[in-house]
Amino acid sequence: MKADATMQPHAGPSSTTSDQSAMSNQPGGKTGDGVPGEPVLPEVLVNVVTPAQPVVGRVIESTLCTRGRKASGFVRHVAIDVSGTRLAGSFRAGQAFGVVPPGVDERGKPHKLRLYSIASPTSGEDGQGQVIATTVKRTLDEHWETHRLLTGVASNYLCDLSVGDDVQLTGPSGKRFLLPVAPEQHDYVFFATGTGIAPFRGMIKELLAAGVASRIVLVMGVPYTTDLLYDEDLQRWAQEHPNFTYLTAISRDPGPDGAGSGYVQDRLVTHREQLEPMLRSERTLVYVCGIAGMEVGLIRGLAEHYDDEVVSQFVRVSPEAGPWSQWDRRAIGRSVRATGRLLLEVY
Repeated sequence: MKADATMQPHAGPSSTTSDQSAMSNQPGGKTGDGVPGEPVLPEVLVNVVTPAQPVVGRVIESTLCTRGRKASGFVRHVAIDVSGTRLAGSFRAGQAFGVVPPGVDERGKPHKLRLYSIASPTSGEDGQGQVIATTVKRTLDEHWETHRLLTGVASNYLCDLSVGDDVQLTGPSGKRFLLPVAPEQHDYVFFATGTGIAPFRGMIKELLAAGVASRIVLVMGVPYTTDLLYDEDLQRWAQEHPNFTYLTAISRDPGPDGAGSGYVQDRLVTHREQLEPMLRSERTLVYVCGIAGMEVGLIRGLAEHYDDEVVSQFVRVSPEAGPWSQWDRRAIGRSVRATGRLLLEVY
């Protein structure tokens, strides 16, 4: 998942971190709501490596991870060897690491740190916690006034790196978007859009490798079928593990599974028979990762299509929130707040 600075002049202030917002869960998964089934999250290491003293990792893999070369964007899986540094063995699935791009910006100041979600399980790509990976999309845009090409600094820097190149890193970051201490006590519904698949790749690999028998459903949303990320791996895992279900939500073409076009929240309806029993169960945790705004669609979808018994397990709605059709990003985190069983990471 990338966190390049915003490129368009009309888009408001830029951000180099993902938005954990007021809806984020507190460390330890305890929000005080008293909702049954809230997870206990592990204690984790953060900021072992700071921007003042980054460590040097070495790229060992950089491959396209879209379904085809005709995808609407360029997304790469970049794996970095951090052995011998303080980052090695210090992260957990769901955390992020920082990238320090070389050079200076237009003001002559060093480029700011960018955060990228770790796409690896806690054991790393190598099984020993020495290699971490991320999923990064090149940011390419056009200035609305000058029509000049704008390129994301960190995303293109990472995508341009070749095997053997060095890169300065920091981290780990994040202590809220994690698997619980006792993963076997929960079932999981993961909603991802685009590079928001990164933490779920790591989490799913971790759960399956550990032999956790819990039900796991991934809903992956992209514009076109060719934009699906890690699609072959996910299909294979679904075939090899009966407890893992892989669903797609393709917004601009019919999609590969015959479910028709739609967004991730539409799977709450098209696959209700499968998802409703999970959402009614006190075991189930819902994780959401991807572009900002998707959480609004999902929460509104829950409220529109499911009863209060389901909705109240994942959000607390204040009277001033009004009807679900009026909920927007301003309401989310204020009058509509996540319980400890809804974990959000949007950017």
